[in-house]
Amino acid sequence: MKMLLGHEWVDREDTIDVRDPFDDSIIDTVPAASHADVETALATAAAAKDTARGMTTYERAQVLNRTAGLIADRIEEFAETIAREGSKTINEARGEARRCVNTLTIAAEEAKRLQGETIPFDSFPGGEARRGYYERVPIGVVLAITPFNDPLNLVAHKLGPAIAGGNAVILKPATVTPLSALKLTEAFMEAGLPSGVLQCITGYGAVLGDALVEDSRVRMVSFTGGVEAGERIMSRVGLKKIGMELGSNSPVIVWKDADLDWAVETCVSGAFWAAGQNCIGVQRIYIHRDVYEQFRDDFVKRAAAYRTGDKLDEATNMGPMINEGEAKRVERWVQEAVDKGATLLAGGTREGSLVPPTVLENVPPEATIHYEEVFGPAVNLYPVDDLDEAINAANSVNYGLHAAGFSNDVTVCHRMAAGLDCGSVILNDSTDYRLDSMPFGGVKNSGLGREGLKFSLQEMTEPKVICWYLPGV
Repeated sequence: MKMLLGHEWVDREDTIDVRDPFDDSIIDTVPAASHADVETALATAAAAKDTARGMTTYERAQVLNRTAGLIADRIEEFAETIAREGSKTINEARGEARRCVNTLTIAAEEAKRLQGETIPFDSFPGGEARRGYYERVPIGVVLAITPFNDPLNLVAHKLGPAIAGGNAVILKPATVTPLSALKLTEAFMEAGLPSGVLQCITGYGAVLGDALVEDSRVRMVSFTGGVEAGERIMSRVGLKKIGMELGSNSPVIVWKDADLDWAVETCVSGAFWAAGQNCIGVQRIYIHRDVYEQFRDDFVKRAAAYRTGDKLDEATNMGPMINEGEAKRVERWVQEAVDKGATLLAGGTREGSLVPPTVLENVPPEATIHYEEVFGPAVNLYPVDDLDEAINAANSVNYGLHAAGFSNDVTVCHRMAAGLDCGSVILNDSTDYRLDSMPFGGVKNSGLGREGLKFSLQEMTEPKVICWYLPGV
């Protein structure tokens, strides 16, 4: 596929192979953009920001709705692209494509809700003859940098509010999964988005990243990825707005009065969705000792029944990791935990990029898989006796995106909701739940700011005050 640069779809002599992580076959190639291409993208976006700003609210909403409609008409086509270039099974990919339709539809609705307020200038002496208000205006140029694990919907979560707010956007999708982003870009252009308002530049982050984030023409960087990359961006970004979602190490507390069948079912799904490559995936589960053995045995049984393999096979529960290198990393972390005293209850092996659902117990706190984000199909189980102990253990790592708790006791649920240090607490469901319209983000190393259409739209616009002095009023 070609990339959208400047005002046209272009190719380059240097290309990047996009490979299916299941069998390493080449699906397509995309251009490997250069530093010269970065300058073209920046200059085009800077010129197009006035075009974007000049679009009426109605026009922005119409483009977003038409784009959503195009995707809705091509769900299977988008789903196959998601599944082929990434880790998701075809069923998981269909779910992501449907969510993208919802995300863009909400963005269109939020474009019409972008409002200001009147300001009581007479609330302080000297303001009696003043009247005014504030409105929200576009920030200008937004740089959107997206990850591989949700190659369509996480792109929509950046493009939707950026366009709803009247901004020009430069999109840099993940190098390994650019096809879904390019297809979404095509849909936006087919829906009538003015030329130059959106560009999608493909290539290596090491080549393009610094030049994009450092440039003063970019007024906001919206990034989803890892902590290390986030810290590098922060060191180079300069004076511009930042939105970052940097992952997590999500904890779950299962109390003794919980519905165990439901807790097991949802936590297994939450741990192994998209081969565990999920920023809100279940990683650490703290289970009351009275029900620990029952939960553990049921969890292991259900995890072991997962069918891994061909993503396009309707019967497959879990596909491969994004590449063999990542699979080897998870295998290495599991072995390190076992070497330090953990017990392997399921999985732990690897075949190419396929890692089966892996379950550990007795994981020591010094094991990497305990305190870092595994971003793979591995989950740790821990028995606990006391609710404060469970909450403190859940909060003990330097992440805080989602946490979850299971209990039929309202008081216990309130204590978990109050005590868990994170951006969202999900009660009687796993951490792997997100409504696309809710505020989404975390604390500690999990990031800065909030996504979710309404909240991203606030980040991607600025308040502008208009004040009249009206003598004699």
